[in-house]
Amino acid sequence: MADQNIELMAHLMRRAGFGATREQLAAAAAQGYEATVEQLLDQSEERRMGDDLIRRFHPELSGMMGSLGSGENWLYRMATTTTPLREKAALFWHGIFATGYPKVIHGKALSDQIRMFRYCGLGSFRDLLAQLSQDPAMIIWLDNQDNHKGAINENYGRELLELFSMGVGNYTEKDVQECARAFTGWTLGNREYMELRSMRDSDWPYGRISWHFEFRPDDHDDGEKEFLGQRGRFNGDDVVDIICQQEATARFISRHLYSFFVADEPPVPEWPYTEPQDPAAIDLLVRAYFDSGYNITAMLRALFNSDFFRDGSAWYRKVKSPVELVAGVLRLTGEFDRPRKAILERYQQSVFMGQYLNNPPSVEGWHQGTDWIDTGSLVERVNFASQQLGDTAKPGVRTMIDRIAGNPSAAAPELLVDACLDQVGAITVSEATRRELVNFAAVVGSQDDASRGRIAEVLQMVASTHEFQRA
Repeated sequence: MADQNIELMAHLMRRAGFGATREQLAAAAAQGYEATVEQLLDQSEERRMGDDLIRRFHPELSGMMGSLGSGENWLYRMATTTTPLREKAALFWHGIFATGYPKVIHGKALSDQIRMFRYCGLGSFRDLLAQLSQDPAMIIWLDNQDNHKGAINENYGRELLELFSMGVGNYTEKDVQECARAFTGWTLGNREYMELRSMRDSDWPYGRISWHFEFRPDDHDDGEKEFLGQRGRFNGDDVVDIICQQEATARFISRHLYSFFVADEPPVPEWPYTEPQDPAAIDLLVRAYFDSGYNITAMLRALFNSDFFRDGSAWYRKVKSPVELVAGVLRLTGEFDRPRKAILERYQQSVFMGQYLNNPPSVEGWHQGTDWIDTGSLVERVNFASQQLGDTAKPGVRTMIDRIAGNPSAAAPELLVDACLDQVGAITVSEATRRELVNFAAVVGSQDDASRGRIAEVLQMVASTHEFQRA
């Protein structure tokens, strides 16, 4: 069995990333928990499979115009990056600022949005909201190109308040209208060219070109506005400043962080009527939000170092999303040491499990927790994980088997199960689960059988457990 320091480190790496190999966990434990948290939060250096290599092998992942390319490219990054928290944070924001291909119909714009989440998602929340408001995919997704002086479109203003920052009950209909007025004139800079070509009603209304943001002063309502109790001739940047000053915003973002990184909260529409399961934890994150000037890294530092995160009662309380499961397995198997056609299948497998990147089910994003699990998706999840971890052609699987086979005493069923649990990321299972695994190990081999085939079969069974499917 893994020691407690390794188990805690495994918990951290599952939540702040996509899990880790046993060797990576040992290295992290050697440097200490707090130092590992700082290393995860440090985004200054990254090693991963390079875009130049990916694009040579997959031409579609260069333009990424279609509905799949952006997600496939992102899965490569999740599977190979040395800064997993950057990708985890991007996934977190993608679930909140949900934007999808069926309306945007431009994979490159969606990929650019994810890149923005990647590089702004761990900084100032104020800067993130400002960038979001100028993001071409979001402008199209919530119709801000149709938000004009004297003829406002409330879609972006409403969702900015309801789903992106404050939550229902913390603003009025008048605030929504004033917010929309503040964002008039925030549109696409390369819109007129395609209008002249009479493509307004095509699938790509502004063409398959790289969109960019443009502010049009002549279309901006610069009149006086009253927003959240403040009065002035506000523009979009002013509105974002005012939003970030609100305690409701701090609590809304804190509850999202808690739900994603600690334990599942109810769906967002229930929040006005349901208290957080740990109010003290939310209070701690709210203080970090204001003390740091709305900095997300500071909030995550407080979260990862907190007692409520580190406590064993928080372990395995979250169901991995399909993408988290797939990315975590790929990091264990080491399948993508170079670009391979298999990335297309791996990405589709996450779709079959219920998570289609850049295609969330609604503006609310995906519901988390046990909503990921139904009779169909569970079969997909178990089959995927067990198939991958039983494939001895994959380098990561071969390494795990070599380490287990190198210890002859691990042939005993109890020790073999413990060794397999340790190698797939130092996971801890219930006594009932462990008993079933031991019984299985006893059936598939004799007490002195340390063959590679037997070890692979036990790894497959470990991958099918309840605990492996959770973070």
